[in-house]
Amino acid sequence: MLNILVTGSKGQLGSEIEVLSTDYSYNFIFTDKEELDITNQEAINDFVTKYNIDTIINCAAYTAVDKAEEEQVLADTINHQAVKYLANIVKEKHIKLIHISTDYVFDGTNFKPYIETDSSNPQGVYGQTKLDGEKAMQLVNPKNSIIIRTSWVYSSFGANFVKTMLRLGREKESLGVIFDQIGTPTYARDLAKTILEILPKIENKTIEIYNYSNEGVLSWYDFAKEIMRMAKLDCTINPIETRAYPTPAKRPHYSILNKSKIKDKFNITIPFWKDSLDECLKVMGARK
Repeated sequence: MLNILVTGSKGQLGSEIEVLSTDYSYNFIFTDKEELDITNQEAINDFVTKYNIDTIINCAAYTAVDKAEEEQVLADTINHQAVKYLANIVKEKHIKLIHISTDYVFDGTNFKPYIETDSSNPQGVYGQTKLDGEKAMQLVNPKNSIIIRTSWVYSSFGANFVKTMLRLGREKESLGVIFDQIGTPTYARDLAKTILEILPKIENKTIEIYNYSNEGVLSWYDFAKEIMRMAKLDCTINPIETRAYPTPAKRPHYSILNKSKIKDKFNITIPFWKDSLDECLKVMGARK
């Protein structure tokens, strides 16, 4: 039986993996920063040795996009240095690493969905530290390890756009939501399922990068409209431009990911975003 270490287990993706874990014949060990400090290479080594870990799924990340502009060292420590430490241990122990990255490694100026080999050009500290983590992992280059880039993650766990819209939709009569940022949401449970399904099939000599999000294309405005419609909330959503809602960190205007590579390689089907939103809202009790 495989011994799988899941880091960042209290986050959206880690929590969804834990929900699904009973459906798989693996021995899961779920950790957050209290149980394992992944910024300490010796601590990682001791943990992996003690529990005879076969695979690490790294869901841990510094994800406060705006705050990262001020906390650059902390963001780099978690998103970059810790990934290098994990990669070192994985290579030394000859085990697997699945690392989660982001669409923020791109600048959002593309005119067609990003493929894995498109040039990266992060526009903020968060994106840069995530890209640095990718590069560090590629430099160490442990076998049978992959990077999955994803976008607009939401879940019934943690803080996210869907939960914010539900709360504001109950409190306000109208909301302004950005319409000129285009991408695709990712239901964390769908990503968790994919990771657990492809895990035994991962076999590569050099690091492979894959894109994953739900299917479809929309703006944050479209997303908010559909959340209100499905949840039957009487809140009017008004479209606003990015410039009307300034933030410390610049967001990509276009972050649609091409998922052909992961679909072809592992023969998986990815759900349409509306179907996944419907499922998540039902889990949350926000849709009957």
